[in-house]
Amino acid sequence: MNTDEWTQTLGAGPLLGIAAAAIAVLLFLIIRLRVHAFLALVAVSIATAFATGIPAGDVIDTLLDGFGSTLGSVALLVGLGAMLGRLVEVSGGAQALTDALVGKFGERRAPLALGVASLIFGFPIFFDAGLVVMLPIVFAVARRLGGGVLRYGLPVAGAFSVMHVFVPPHPGPVAASGLLGADVGLVILFALVVAIPTWFVTSYLYGLWVGKRIVLPVPDILSGGKQEEHDENPPRPRTVVALLLLPLVMIFANTGLDTAAEAGWVDGDAGWFDVARALGSTPVALLVTVFVAMYVLGSRRGRGQNVVEKLLDSALGPVAAIILITGAGGMFGGVLRASGIGDALSEAMSDLGLPVIVAAYIIATTLRIAQGSATVALTTAAGLVQPLVLGNGFNAVELAALVLALAAGSVTAGHVNDSGFWLVGRFLGMDVKTTLKTWTVMQTTIGLMGFGLSALLFAIA
Repeated sequence: MNTDEWTQTLGAGPLLGIAAAAIAVLLFLIIRLRVHAFLALVAVSIATAFATGIPAGDVIDTLLDGFGSTLGSVALLVGLGAMLGRLVEVSGGAQALTDALVGKFGERRAPLALGVASLIFGFPIFFDAGLVVMLPIVFAVARRLGGGVLRYGLPVAGAFSVMHVFVPPHPGPVAASGLLGADVGLVILFALVVAIPTWFVTSYLYGLWVGKRIVLPVPDILSGGKQEEHDENPPRPRTVVALLLLPLVMIFANTGLDTAAEAGWVDGDAGWFDVARALGSTPVALLVTVFVAMYVLGSRRGRGQNVVEKLLDSALGPVAAIILITGAGGMFGGVLRASGIGDALSEAMSDLGLPVIVAAYIIATTLRIAQGSATVALTTAAGLVQPLVLGNGFNAVELAALVLALAAGSVTAGHVNDSGFWLVGRFLGMDVKTTLKTWTVMQTTIGLMGFGLSALLFAIA
């Protein structure tokens, strides 16, 4: 989209009104009129683009930019993750690992074990990639133990969320640390101090609580329907663990290369460096893992290539709706960003004369609510508060606390303009109302508790 020559003339008030009306119409279409979420998101995105004054000639490009950029990061991950999940599920591997997990930790501690594993995996792995890798195990545990999928799914999703938003080397906190001049090592240390108790209270304990009150069946989205094709002799649990670790190790190696290049330990301009980073990218890591799983769980166990091909093909149909709805959610967020709604609101917030750490949280929260993306909210808010921070004599701990306060704001109140809202909701089999009551509430409590701990750190620094 080329809107360089276009300037938004509407003020923060009218833009806020348009955004609020767009969200209200979207919820009305989906919840009350039962319009399909994909159609509702596209229609409201178009209406919002015109209402906010985006030039008519740029409307379609704006829509496609938001849709395409989201699909570029989501479609490959969801598609490949669904294929891997189908192979793990049908081979009996998910059930074998579940039995081993329950035998080692016990039924009552299964949600805690899944959540702690996700915290560890979430250190180098992006939210959506980690979620799709873990979901087959989550679903298998939920089927084995009962109690509904939210009891197990929310602690896992919350673990990946807190790690993604608070802890470097994820892009948001890294960018914010650079803009504010914070020491990344200190940010990592204090991010873990904030993220782990925040996850325990807002995701694990809350997941157990709400899972008792909203009991949802385990979706068949990764198993392709009823489980009729399991091997009588399933793979060993350690084989399944190795398969799940393979993409995580490859991605972690990629993250390590980036860190080494920034520290000057390796030459980031070398040809081998770019090749190694490409091989460690998330889509390539998942692709390699699917090919390995085709052999380990398919050919080596006596399944012919035709059978494996049909299994993989059956994995894609059920996730097509998730991919399209998630892309449309990214489209809606892209329209809100292009219209300048987030910028207008954040500039208005920055003039309120609040303490810097409170202003940081409120600006990031405003951006998050206005345009959806946590990473965009975090990096943009960091740029806006940068003039308030640089040159004002904050010590290293205070700077780290400011980064974490921005991160807390950027995760608060994720709703219908966030692609993650649709990804989690659809994978866990929730309708929009239930996703708002569970995921949005959980994201808000993550933000509030994260900010509280960050403010405490700032105060005692």
